[in-house]
Amino acid sequence: MNYAGIYEQRIRTLCKQRGISINKLAEMSNVQQSSIDNIVNGRTQNPGVVNIHKIAIALNMTLAEFLDFDELNNFSFDDNEED
Repeated sequence: MNYAGIYEQRIRTLCKQRGISINKLAEMSNVQQSSIDNIVNGRTQNPGVVNIHKIAIALNMTLAEFLDFDELNNFSFDDNEED
C-alpha cells in the first residue's frame, strides 16, 4: 500500500466504525469536502497535517491517536519510493 492509501484506509475505517459518512466528516471537521474527497479517493498523495488534525478532532481523537496505527507505523519509504 502506498502512503496516500494508508490515510485513505484509516479515514474510511474510522468513519465506518463510527457510522459517519465522508460528507458528514467534512461538515464535522470543517475541512472542505473536496479536500476530504481527494484524500479518500487517492488524489492527494501527501495530505496536510492541518487537515489531518482537523479530521482527528472531528473523530474525537488526538492527532497522535489518529496517527498511531500499524499500517502507518510500519510504512517504509525505502520500500515504497516513487521514481
